[in-house]
This record gives sequence, C-alpha cells and structure tokens, in this order.
Amino acid sequence: MRQILAIICLFFSSLVSAEPLKVVASFSILGNLVQEVGGDRVQVNTLVGPGEDAHVWQAKPADLKKLSGAPLFFVNGLGFEGWLKRVEQAAAYKGKVITVTKGLKPLEQEDEHGHGDGHAHHGKADPHAWHDPRAVLLMVDQITAALKAADPAGAAQYSSNAATFKAKITQLDTQTAAAFAAIPAAKKKVVTSHDALAYLGHRYAIQFYPLQGISTDAEPSAKEMAALIREMRKSQIKAVFAENISNPKLIDQIARETGAKVGPPIYSDALDKKAPANTWIGMFTHNTQAILAALK
Repeated sequence: MRQILAIICLFFSSLVSAEPLKVVASFSILGNLVQEVGGDRVQVNTLVGPGEDAHVWQAKPADLKKLSGAPLFFVNGLGFEGWLKRVEQAAAYKGKVITVTKGLKPLEQEDEHGHGDGHAHHGKADPHAWHDPRAVLLMVDQITAALKAADPAGAAQYSSNAATFKAKITQLDTQTAAAFAAIPAAKKKVVTSHDALAYLGHRYAIQFYPLQGISTDAEPSAKEMAALIREMRKSQIKAVFAENISNPKLIDQIARETGAKVGPPIYSDALDKKAPANTWIGMFTHNTQAILAALK
C-alpha cells in the first residue's frame, strides 16, 4: 500500500513540476525575448500583442486577469509603458516587476510627446532600445536572472537557452554591422513614420528622419513636412518606410511629393502575428535587410 501511495505521490509531483511558470510581458517584442530564454518551462502572456500600438493601448479586464496572478511581470521601462502604474494598480498586482533595461544607458531624444494615453512626458530617454542588439543582450541577462531566481530548478536550462540566443544575436549583429559599413555614410539616410529607430541608427551609423516624434499619436506640422521634403530632395533620400503600427498616409504623401518609393513595412514597436516578423530575430533581420536593400 505504501508503494502504491509513493507512486501516486510521485505521479502528481511530476505533474506539478511540469506546470510551466506563468509570467507576463508588457508587449510582444519583450514577450518573445522572455520566451526565448524561458523555453518550455515558461508560459508568456503578453499585454500589448503583435500588431498593436503600445502608445495608445488600453487594458481590458482579461489583461488585468492575466497580470494579477503572475509571479513575474517583465517591462521595458524608460517610459515606454506610460500606462504601467495604472495597470498594476487596477490588477492589484503583487508579483515582481522586472525592468529589462536596468543598467542600460539610454539614448536621449528631444521629442516632448510621451507614451501612453495621457501624453505624459517621460523625460529625454528613448525607450526603443530593442533595436540595438547590444542592448538586447543586456535585456536577455536581466530576463535570465529573474527566471532563475523565480525557478531555481530550471536555472541550467535558462542559462543554456540564453547562451544559445545570445550567440545568435551576436552573430546577427556582426553580419549586420559589416553590411552597413560597406555603404557610404552620405547614403545612409532613411525616412520613417515615427521616431523609433534611433538605436538602430546609433549602432550602424544610419541617419533617420522621422515624420512623427517618439509617440505615434503626434503628427508633424506643415512646416516640418516641408522641411523634410526639402531635405529629401537636397540629399536625394530614396529610402522611405512606414511602420506596422503607423498610419501610412503621411509617408505616402512624402513619397508622392519627392518621387521616393515606399519600402516594405518596418516593425518598430510590435511584432507581427506571422513570419518573418513574429520573433525578435525575424523582425530585426527583416528591418535591416529592407533598409539595406533601399540604401543600395
């Protein structure tokens, strides 16, 4: 009888241990980074999903339910989630908030428009650090440390997953740096719909001309539009892109007035539901290859 009870206990114990750690990430790009490190030991629920705009996102009751019981809540920080404190309070969140940009020295930007629905000014820190692979490596380290602390039994697997993922990121960064280095500096000028790619520009010496500021809900004035058109004509800028979360109306107008051709959508603040941009690696590869093709 004791042997039967021991087998039953062992069986139920294995079921419990097989249950994945349920965590929440604030938006789709970060959710993928967490999943890459967590593997099959972690179930990641994402608040702002693929194709959704974190600047104007509004929490639903289902989102609050996702968050309320999660032991870990992964966020970008740097003012990206302007709704963060409000959502934490609404969900009565008692778990641990992991800010993956902790320790990162952010780029500064001059835009006065904030993220979120309240137009709150988030300071001069540019939050879009995930467009620099070197920043992503730091994020992966923060994610790995948090998962290991929450689930010590999975520490070896988390470390292994992180090492594999970081090797892919580093190789991709090296290849991308070499490709952009082969293009003359005077030609590395790109127009985008909003100011989300400064980290990519900083890493690979690309000069971006955004139509909108750091937030997608702020449109440029007629004066700003005219100045950009003059600069495009003067510098012969032909690389023009709209982002997957932005209204392409302004980009199309710029293209008509300058003769530039609009390239494929760039993924800035959100992944896509389908490949190739349904993972960070796919998104980064798509973006950089599209920009390289336009610059060449």
